[in-house]
Amino acid sequence: MLIDPAGRKFSYLRLSITDVCNFKCVYCLPDGYQCDHDREFLSLNEISNTISAFAHHGITKLRITGGEPTLRKDFIDVIRVAKDTPGITKIAATTNGFSMHKHINDWVDAGLNAINVSIDTLDPRMFNTITGHDKFNTVMKGIDAALESGIESVKINSVLMKQYNGQELDTFLAYLKHRPVTMRFIELMQTNDNKAFFDKNHVSGQSIKARLRAAGWQPVIRSITDGPAQEFYHPDYQGRIGLIMPYSNDFCNTCNRLRVSSLGKLHLCLFSEQGISLREYMNENSNQALIDQLSRYIKTKKPTHLLHQGETGVTTNLSMLGG
Repeated sequence: MLIDPAGRKFSYLRLSITDVCNFKCVYCLPDGYQCDHDREFLSLNEISNTISAFAHHGITKLRITGGEPTLRKDFIDVIRVAKDTPGITKIAATTNGFSMHKHINDWVDAGLNAINVSIDTLDPRMFNTITGHDKFNTVMKGIDAALESGIESVKINSVLMKQYNGQELDTFLAYLKHRPVTMRFIELMQTNDNKAFFDKNHVSGQSIKARLRAAGWQPVIRSITDGPAQEFYHPDYQGRIGLIMPYSNDFCNTCNRLRVSSLGKLHLCLFSEQGISLREYMNENSNQALIDQLSRYIKTKKPTHLLHQGETGVTTNLSMLGG
């Protein structure tokens, strides 16, 4: 298993397969996708070798991310490759949901276990304002289709933004009352290009946590492959709440995930100072060189990010690594 100098064990890989996205979310790509590099994204063979190398080191959970991963024509083949990799027991994906209503059953049949959908508001007009697209009803139709598909887990990701959805907690709670989904509120994170937006819109998840605890919501016990969210349940609700609070003091203590970009760079943290190129090792006949490099680089992982000091590393926008 991959273990860093802080003693943290890693069981979770977030693999980006493209940085292209067709939405223009105000906190991520307000001007739309801007390509500043050759779009030579990882091939299916490179993806397969990468997943195998991480699985050799004890990675059991894979999340397929983007950009918008479902824009790749071979998205379903990526799922199948992951399913056929010994050691991978959970395959998840994060999507904006624009095509989910059409394809979710095929994805589940291919091996997808869990889906996270980015929905920052339950107001259709505000959805259009945030994403730049009038797709609210289409995305919500996809949520319903996912719930009917038999997939193990459906989660909604919502970035907290004071000027956009800061007053919607009660609306989200009402939505969860009779739906078995997890609503995850994510603190807005500062990147290299959003400081002014961050300063105007950042909301601490601690205030929501206090409201939930006062209303009887109880913490859920974490499993070894869980992501960074603190989850809460309430006996009167079918759904759950998750809070992702990267500015909390102990956020990095439970880190169990590593990231590989769509161009083949290993990122030991979402806000790493640099990515480490692994691509030259991904197409060799043997995976041993790639396996060895992972053992080497995990020893360089730092104990914490420096977001609270305003240091964002090389992260220009969140579509680079899928969050």
